[in-house]
Amino acid sequence: MNPRLGLIVNPVSGLGGRVGLKGTDGADFARHALQLGAQAVAPARTGRALVRLERCRGGLSIIAGATAMGADVAQAHSFKTEIVYRDPGETTAEHTRAAAIEMERQNVALILYAGGDGTTRDIIDAIGTRVPILGVPTGVKMHSGVFATSPEAAGDLAAAYLTARAPRLREADVLDVDEDALRLGRVSSRLYGVAHVPDDRSRIQNPKASSGSADAALDALCRTIANDHCGLVLFGPGTTTLKILSYLGLEGTLLGIDAVEDRSVVGRDLNEAQLLDLLDGRPTRLIVGIVGGQGFVFGRGNQQLSPEVIRRVGLDNIEIVAALDKALALNPPKLRVDTGDTELDRTLKGYRRVRVAPNRYLLFDVST
Repeated sequence: MNPRLGLIVNPVSGLGGRVGLKGTDGADFARHALQLGAQAVAPARTGRALVRLERCRGGLSIIAGATAMGADVAQAHSFKTEIVYRDPGETTAEHTRAAAIEMERQNVALILYAGGDGTTRDIIDAIGTRVPILGVPTGVKMHSGVFATSPEAAGDLAAAYLTARAPRLREADVLDVDEDALRLGRVSSRLYGVAHVPDDRSRIQNPKASSGSADAALDALCRTIANDHCGLVLFGPGTTTLKILSYLGLEGTLLGIDAVEDRSVVGRDLNEAQLLDLLDGRPTRLIVGIVGGQGFVFGRGNQQLSPEVIRRVGLDNIEIVAALDKALALNPPKLRVDTGDTELDRTLKGYRRVRVAPNRYLLFDVST
């Protein structure tokens, strides 16, 4: 019997990234993102995954959500496609849940979906662990341990799982931002449930680990960077960069990109367009942290730092900072990038330094 793959695309997933929103959960947020000039990212990233599934196209049937919820991109890649229901118009979480329930009824072997943590929660709300799932990373926040490290990894793993004689599964945590902690100035994740995913730890990212290290070396590093501050500097999201700003006597944005020049804030919570306007021909330094447990430097929660922004800053002007315990806890011990630009991702590969104390660095391999 030929394998059947469920495909769900959240067409608004990731819309908020480059325009500086912290997600697009809900129709109002999606409309706001579009008004700010956001461009859809989910269809193209899903397509990158499906390209890697083409080797099993002849024996694969895709059960897809209607139109933008999966059918359009599956048919564009010439897969045999069945549609679970008619065009829903403006999609909602209820459409995602309904699609997952129908795919379970049709006995799909795996649900491949494009979205973020909110989409993941909708799917497990509907089907629990009764059908294995695998996420194509397209959201703004992706803390859960159900997402492939890249769209290509998602396609490769889905193909391997569907063609395996005895595919193996494991449980993975489904997380989302803890809104109560966020209001108190902490980036923390809350466990919402578990899902079954293909057992491949090299191609599925780890769940995000909690931050908030009180390491004395990190504190000294933040003070040193603040004292060395000069010129135009961009600060990425996170508690580490927020601490550096506090030593400058400035209030930063926990989940946003801030710009400082000569110890004064010249931009707060900037989106991609605002960053490009600010950078226009100016020498700039970029300070970024890493996502705990996952090792991502770009592509998770900081999509405002688009490929064009990164290129204008210049790779030699990027400084990665982290608490020593966070850096040493990475398993595997590597950094990851997923900028959406495969050429830039290849350029970013190789070994890069992570600064963990005023005069101490660790060397990490960067992987896509």
